[in-house]
Amino acid sequence: MTRSLFSRSEVPAETASVVSEEFRATTLRVFALVGESITGATVALLSGDREMAKQVVKQDEGIDHLVKSLIRTVESLLMAADSPSLEDRKELLTLLRILPEIERNGDLAEHIARRAARGLGAEMSPRSRGLVERMGEVCSSIWRAATDAILDDRIDATSDIEDIDDEIDELHVALTAELVSGSMSVQVAVEVAMTARFYERFGDHCVNLARRRVSPSNN
Repeated sequence: MTRSLFSRSEVPAETASVVSEEFRATTLRVFALVGESITGATVALLSGDREMAKQVVKQDEGIDHLVKSLIRTVESLLMAADSPSLEDRKELLTLLRILPEIERNGDLAEHIARRAARGLGAEMSPRSRGLVERMGEVCSSIWRAATDAILDDRIDATSDIEDIDDEIDELHVALTAELVSGSMSVQVAVEVAMTARFYERFGDHCVNLARRRVSPSNN
């Protein structure tokens, strides 16, 4: 197993001049914030906690800012006169590729939170609420798995992540069936359908993250 520049474990001294501790901490923080956001958005949606929903929306602004800052730093490191080693360059290029995916998942959590802030959860049918609750739980799980794959060099995790994503897809199918049953108004059903799509896309991005980690040269 290779040692990631962004690993949560102890970093070898020889990488210190390539990636600062501040940069590494910011990278870890972004992953943590996205995980908090998808969990918080689901809780806010189902509990009707509009203040929590607004906090998730606000937090997405912070995620966007941090991601843009990381991208600028990575580009600077890659263009520096004191060029990083080949292995470090691969790590930096991988991060440059996955940062937009991470930002998109933060955006998807924000989209769910905006619907929570409008009180969508209270208008949903009991079955749709149960399915969305499970989708939120599975999305939190797949994000943790994707985070482990990237930060801890879990190159064997892609298959497991794809299996988790399959469950999200199955839940999406079940929720779609509930939506066409007529248990909710058309307007509410449309909003729930969009929310379900956000969860599904969240899972898809996690699969993409894991695949890019394993084969960055193929993406």
